[in-house]
Amino acid sequence: MTYAYIRVSTDKQTVENQRFEINKFLKTTGLKIDFWIEETISGTVSPKKRNLGKILEHVQQGDIIICSELSRLGRNMFMIMSILNILMERGVIIYTVKERYKLGEDLTSKVLAFAFSISAEIERTLISQRTTEALRRKKADGIKLGRPKGKKNSHYKLSDYDKKIKIMLEEGYPKTLISKQLNVSTSTLYNYLKRKKIQN
Repeated sequence: MTYAYIRVSTDKQTVENQRFEINKFLKTTGLKIDFWIEETISGTVSPKKRNLGKILEHVQQGDIIICSELSRLGRNMFMIMSILNILMERGVIIYTVKERYKLGEDLTSKVLAFAFSISAEIERTLISQRTTEALRRKKADGIKLGRPKGKKNSHYKLSDYDKKIKIMLEEGYPKTLISKQLNVSTSTLYNYLKRKKIQN
């Protein structure tokens, strides 16, 4: 299946420009669209709350997604990279008309996947640094760290990432991707969500 995805942020914008660009691209490639998906919604909204989420649920290996540019997939780079990572893992080819990207199993895609893994590693490092600095400040302020003797454990491996986990869940990121970001197994994440009674 070949999908064309068009997104505008406000009612004042028109989908016609993106449609024109994609149709012009089709003439040069010989590709034909099976499904056109259009929506008026902010790119900051979780993919699963957009029509884009329907594509992500149904695409299979060999399918093609065409959009005018990468920014149509999401507002921030982290969200875009997450979506691309999901699609490439499923063997889906993504064309962007303006940037002239063809992302699939070629070198560009592998570089992008490498960039995604590096950005995830940097994020984990920054989180770790912020946590360490916070603990140092508490210790300097005379706050005793650790669990008082006899008190049940209320702090788990993912406790420091509670806010980050909630935000990523609200934005619709898959739990497998969240666990990769936090460098834990999916079972660790599921157990943590169960203990915290977080449903998503």
